[in-house]
Amino acid sequence: MRIEQVSCAALLAVLLAGANPSLAADGLTVTDGWFRALPGGVPAGGYFTLHNGSAAAVTLTGAQSPACAMLMLHQSGGAGGMSGMRHVAEVKLPPGEDLAFAPGSYHLMCMEPKITMGGQVPVTLVFQDGARLTANFTVRNAAGK
Repeated sequence: MRIEQVSCAALLAVLLAGANPSLAADGLTVTDGWFRALPGGVPAGGYFTLHNGSAAAVTLTGAQSPACAMLMLHQSGGAGGMSGMRHVAEVKLPPGEDLAFAPGSYHLMCMEPKITMGGQVPVTLVFQDGARLTANFTVRNAAGK
């Protein structure tokens, strides 16, 4: 009887996962995902390339990871000879385009990171239409190696 309950629960989970296709991030891919580990609990930067292989523009509105107390979209830049970074609420990506989240540009900011050098960290990207895309990010040292 216990096996039947487990089998029914597994079948229900599979059916529910496919019940709302709008939540799938069709045509979107993440490559080269990594976090820069810094000593002493300093926030970690997250970098990756997002490809929109769909026929429509997408808008990235957030990110989540169990390895971060808070994970935010940021953009580095400068004005008047001063460099800095700012929180961004969304990032738009046209169809067929790539967007690199890289040092000195867009990046993820992981507050209170719980990461280990050489480890893997799951990151879920959240889009305006409710779609989600999860990818594993490698944890690298401050030099990105």
